[in-house]
Amino acid sequence: MRLQRIKLVLYHEATKLAMSIFYLITRQIPMKKIAVSNIVLMIVMGLAVGFSLQPLISEDDTGGQLKKFNDFLNLVKRNYLEEKDVSELVERSIIGMLGELDPHSVYISPTSKQKNDEEFRGNFEGIGVQFRVINDTITVIVPIIGGPSEKAGVLCNDKIVQINGESAIGLKQDEIPKKLKGAAGSLVEIGIKREGEANIVIVQVERGRVPILSVDGSFIVEGTDVGYIYVNRFAATTYKELLVSARRLLAEGAKKLIIDLRWNGGGYLEQAYRIADEFVPIGHKIVYRRGRFDQFNEDYYSTDGGEFETVPLTVIINANSASASEIVAGAIQDLDRGLIIGETSFGKGLVQQQYDLPDGSAFRLTTSKYYTPSGRLIQRDYKDKQKYYALEGRINPEEGENLMHEHEEDSTRPVFRTAGGRTVYGGGGIVPDYVVKNDTVPAFRRSLISQNVFGEFTEQYVLKHGNEARSNANRDLLVFMRDFAVTPEMIEDFRAMAEKKGVEWKIVAYTVDEKKIKLTIKALIANYIFNTGSTFVEAVIRTSQIEKAIEMFPEAAKIARLEQ
Repeated sequence: MRLQRIKLVLYHEATKLAMSIFYLITRQIPMKKIAVSNIVLMIVMGLAVGFSLQPLISEDDTGGQLKKFNDFLNLVKRNYLEEKDVSELVERSIIGMLGELDPHSVYISPTSKQKNDEEFRGNFEGIGVQFRVINDTITVIVPIIGGPSEKAGVLCNDKIVQINGESAIGLKQDEIPKKLKGAAGSLVEIGIKREGEANIVIVQVERGRVPILSVDGSFIVEGTDVGYIYVNRFAATTYKELLVSARRLLAEGAKKLIIDLRWNGGGYLEQAYRIADEFVPIGHKIVYRRGRFDQFNEDYYSTDGGEFETVPLTVIINANSASASEIVAGAIQDLDRGLIIGETSFGKGLVQQQYDLPDGSAFRLTTSKYYTPSGRLIQRDYKDKQKYYALEGRINPEEGENLMHEHEEDSTRPVFRTAGGRTVYGGGGIVPDYVVKNDTVPAFRRSLISQNVFGEFTEQYVLKHGNEARSNANRDLLVFMRDFAVTPEMIEDFRAMAEKKGVEWKIVAYTVDEKKIKLTIKALIANYIFNTGSTFVEAVIRTSQIEKAIEMFPEAAKIARLEQ
């Protein structure tokens, strides 16, 4: 094993050296003077330096296969009927090779990588506005609260007609961020056409770091002592965001906490571990991972001083809760620290390492599997990727209590025990302790959703009244949720829009569903004004999964041996 480790290190160092040489060469020579085929050739030759150590590293024919690939590229370049972009062929080759691996080993283009990096870093550098191109004009839906644009005086419904003295009319949606984003501290001058102003208003905005929150919403559920926290992904800032939210909720009188991980596709394992650590007493294994090589093996134990070790806890999941979400849910379930509510999770037990490439792209390579405290691997079978993407292989018991997981009994699945002796099973995702299916949306509300009546109405409302609504709430989401009411006049406008879009307004159906329709409108307005995530709407509506998470707290406290 030690010799194998030395060989691997030698190979990686040689490859890194080759890439460094390529990077230095391309930095010194203008790119336009280098043929794309030559660039690719330099990469391949550089990699060949690494593979020249092949006799010392392994006994396979990787070097020979690399030469074969190089020969193929040269033949295509010299002899193929049509001229081909060799860099594009290489990119497609990488994508093809990754496609032969597991579903989560993927290539990331330079454009996608920049966006992913921003989301998981938890911020981007720019002016901080939500906008949409309406009639060829950049229209500010809302400036992000606390962001550079709001500080500079930009308002809802401002129309950006100039950027740095040049016309911004007719710019495409994907061109706009390139002109508005930039290094923190740099200035951008925007010309605004504002309602009520005869002349163009010139605003100097100093770009800054704009947060991309991973905790979309946190509040005390009305009429309860339950604090609710929705986490949309596990980014670099998620642990700190959750810590701040939980502390505030407990200070405001919450006695219990719900962590909602529905539609949370995961992110950083370390962030999931740190969050679980705050709820678990010292000395428990929270998660561990194992790979083919020792450097990818690691055990994560709970530490001393978790702030919320005695707070009753429920966690909500669904089929789109994956990876880091399943690490948190699996730890809470296996250690009997709380209850899991909702639907069976995605079933992803693989861990990826991201490797950045010189052209700004990257690829994620699966390097290990993770296991829950009881030893479960919850990864679903992925031999048939089409079935895997269709969520086949998840265990879906009937709705109802599943504390002892008796409804999951399956002789083909490995059996494990929680800290308190309950039976749980490997494979097929994390199955909840109380299964609650998604709410069935009534036909009338479904027609309003399908015709985008909710979305269009709330966007228009924010454009007209967003500045006033935000000011009345003192720029505070919790104040808005407490004080804002959907008025009869708003419902009349909503009805008029629905009918205009071909939706028959059924009085009886509306009356039956009135409360949730109004809550949906209110939550979507908050979603725009305060930049919350879409699942915040479901939290405000209080679906049956949230209601059950509230109802199950006595059992959650009992299973965690907490005094009530």
